[in-house]
Amino acid sequence: MNSDSRIHLNVFVPTTGHHEASWLYPETQPERVTEVGYYREVAAIAERGKFDSLFLADQLALGRSVRHVAQGRLEPLTLLSALSGSTERIGLIGTASTTYSEPYNLARQFASLDHISGGRAGWNIVTSWSAEAAGNFGLAQRNSHSDRYRRATEYVEVVRKLWDSWEDDARVFDRARGIYADTDRIHPIDHEGEEFRVRGPLDLPRPPQGNPVLVQAGSSDEGRTFAARYAEAIFTAQQELADAQDFYADVKRRAIAFGRGPDGVKILPGLSPIIGSTQAEADALEERLNDLTLPVVGLKHLSQRFDGFDFSGFPLDEPIPVEAFPKPETVQGAQSRSQVILNLVERERPTLRQLLRRLAGGRGHKVLAGTPAAIADHIESWVANRAADGFNIMPAFMPGGLSAFVDEVVPLLQRRGLFRTDYAGRTLREHYGLARPESRYARSA
Repeated sequence: MNSDSRIHLNVFVPTTGHHEASWLYPETQPERVTEVGYYREVAAIAERGKFDSLFLADQLALGRSVRHVAQGRLEPLTLLSALSGSTERIGLIGTASTTYSEPYNLARQFASLDHISGGRAGWNIVTSWSAEAAGNFGLAQRNSHSDRYRRATEYVEVVRKLWDSWEDDARVFDRARGIYADTDRIHPIDHEGEEFRVRGPLDLPRPPQGNPVLVQAGSSDEGRTFAARYAEAIFTAQQELADAQDFYADVKRRAIAFGRGPDGVKILPGLSPIIGSTQAEADALEERLNDLTLPVVGLKHLSQRFDGFDFSGFPLDEPIPVEAFPKPETVQGAQSRSQVILNLVERERPTLRQLLRRLAGGRGHKVLAGTPAAIADHIESWVANRAADGFNIMPAFMPGGLSAFVDEVVPLLQRRGLFRTDYAGRTLREHYGLARPESRYARSA
């Protein structure tokens, strides 16, 4: 199946926006972040813009900065199930951890969402790097980076087997003989591995998409290998075109080594656009948001990216020595994001205050302030130069930042013939141009 557009756009839905001070911006509504109606409004804007999907993150722990940052994120699958009833076409991608859940429950939850939404579900696979999350599940400390990926590999194998355990034609609806399902086409998976023993089969029929779309966001070496093996869309943080091109080529090359086609893996860097009618207006809006930031919040977020390393002893208005940062390969949390931050420091040598302001907008993702044409040019250039297949759009503030993108940038991309003017299919797989996988049991039969 061919994609119905060349560029793919997801919206990464936060609470009040991706800028850490967004809740202080007068156009946001922090009092509504636990109201389903708020997210229905956001989803309607994204679907009006013909986005491939909306994406909900999850962390399984209260953030360290709740005193100063609007939090209270709803559980993703519950919220996506609610949103499926107010939307018709847009994909629904939710985050769920392989570290703090069991494969059978997760397979059942995402299969249910796929049925409820008519084939629009996607699973963002995470290994939960947050140290705070471990204590919420009875652990004294989180597992190592390698251990989390080892568990995740077996976990995904189990989930995919469970999704395949009913063949597509297992239900026969033979009223004359009183036979609802052909049990020869429903298969126990009898999985026995290092981490899991799961008998199966799943207790509901195969999802409409066969498998909900698999999404992944790790960019470390282990993360890239995992993504190349399983992921059909990859959310990544890239600041520079050359780095993005290297990542794009590397992951596609690894996918080929696993026997996959490169078009079956969509690379979607995060992009936080700050839009103004002129460049000066966009710059002023970015400055206004940055002026609302509190250094205490930025220091906590930076510390979290480097396994709790304390940056508070460094002067705010002096550059931090590069050698003072923990080496990314020693970080047991989000290794790839710590590398992005360190690359930025090596390239620009900012003061600590400047670094905190840079990270306030996108936590290492690309923040781009500019006119609608400049934003569209950036998107077109990165896709044309094999740095991306599209973007995970991260509005600085919600819902206004998303509305500005949909109303001012999307029409430019459409007029250039780069983005769909309407949905061609109904499932998330169709939006991405991904084939529907066969059940492995049907093949063996």
